[in-house]
Amino acid sequence: MSTTKKLAPVLASLATLLISTAAFAQETAAKAGSNANDVKMWAGIGAGIAIGLAVLGGGLGQGRAASAALEGIARNPGAAARIQTPMILGLALIESLVLFALVVSLFILGKIG
Repeated sequence: MSTTKKLAPVLASLATLLISTAAFAQETAAKAGSNANDVKMWAGIGAGIAIGLAVLGGGLGQGRAASAALEGIARNPGAAARIQTPMILGLALIESLVLFALVVSLFILGKIG
């Protein structure tokens, strides 16, 4: 691979970094009073993303846990009672993490506390 092919992504990243700094420049004094609304807006977006990711992860985790338990029961039906109880406990713990993320997102929004 030639040097220019290796250097092209680096130069493109550097150009993007240098050009994007103008977008974060300080705003004029006329718009300085809207900071509280900007913080609330970004807090709402952050809380929505947080709970969305928590639900996505919880759903995937519960699906994998139930799938593994059902595969174990299918392979050894006699162990169904010994598999079911830990599976339900694991599902409850996964769900508690999703509820914890909901509480944290409500704290971010300022609805609690």
